[in-house]
Amino acid sequence: MQVLITGGTGFIGSRLAAACREGGDQVRLLGQANTDAERQNLEQLKSQGYQIVLGSVTNADEVRRAVAGCDVVYHLAAAQHEAGKPDEHFRHVNVDGTRTMLQQSLEAGVKRFVHGSTIGVYDAEHGTVSDDTAAVPDNIYGVTKLEAEGLVRSYMDKLSCAMIRISETYGPGDRRLLKLYKGIKKGKYFHIGRGDNLHHPVYIDDLVSALRKAAVVDNPPREPMVVPGYEVVTSRQMADTIADSMGYKRPKLTVPLGPLWLMAVLMETTMRPLGMNPPLHRRRMHFFTKSFHFKGDLARKALGYEATVSFADGAKRTGAWYEQQHLLD
Repeated sequence: MQVLITGGTGFIGSRLAAACREGGDQVRLLGQANTDAERQNLEQLKSQGYQIVLGSVTNADEVRRAVAGCDVVYHLAAAQHEAGKPDEHFRHVNVDGTRTMLQQSLEAGVKRFVHGSTIGVYDAEHGTVSDDTAAVPDNIYGVTKLEAEGLVRSYMDKLSCAMIRISETYGPGDRRLLKLYKGIKKGKYFHIGRGDNLHHPVYIDDLVSALRKAAVVDNPPREPMVVPGYEVVTSRQMADTIADSMGYKRPKLTVPLGPLWLMAVLMETTMRPLGMNPPLHRRRMHFFTKSFHFKGDLARKALGYEATVSFADGAKRTGAWYEQQHLLD
């Protein structure tokens, strides 16, 4: 089977590529090299002989070349949290780019379009999320990803599609948790607030398994499927589990949330109008405020999906990769 992965130089895309190749697929990647991580992934992917198209999902000619002859398209490319970008940038990539991918996939005769969406379509303090929970995004990323889901749904009568709402994803190759590991190792991390807000992270191998199942399942549901991780953990449990897995001291210091939240608001309102990126902002505080528990019933029923990697095991594997890459030095 010939597959195309957009966002192929990113964390999830590059790990999906490896799994698809191991499963016998011919893999083509559409990606960019805008960050150090993407550039490092690109060099590694090149050395492993992957077919790579450097380009944007918003460029119809580049997309047409990338999808030619493909049976399955995994559309993972997105504008997520790029600092200082206007709303139009997110809409151009996440909505217009998805439209371009859908249309070119349709014209190329693609058999299955797997769309990577996000739990970012839910608001900041949603709690338990079931498959019929209303999506109410609270930022431009979530808004445009929800619009993209609507586009995918509009193509379903002429192009076989499946939609996966991706949860917090971690594992070897991920750098988003790196600051957390470093802070705990150096004794600089501290809890903000009670630390009892919920996270439902999914280990990369579990997510990749769900994406690949979505590519081959008969009659995928028209509604998006949330892919939850093995277990729900609090912010405090996440930090303690990372510390335990790495042999670090558990963080002890706790500071109240209110003053730091107020400081974040003040920094945003004073610095952003001046074109400056505030060192502290509300999105950065979401680790301590957002609370999610995903049931994932639709993914289990439609895909036969079950997460297999506990957070303790996944945290240990992630930390080992950081050490191998000398990222914790």
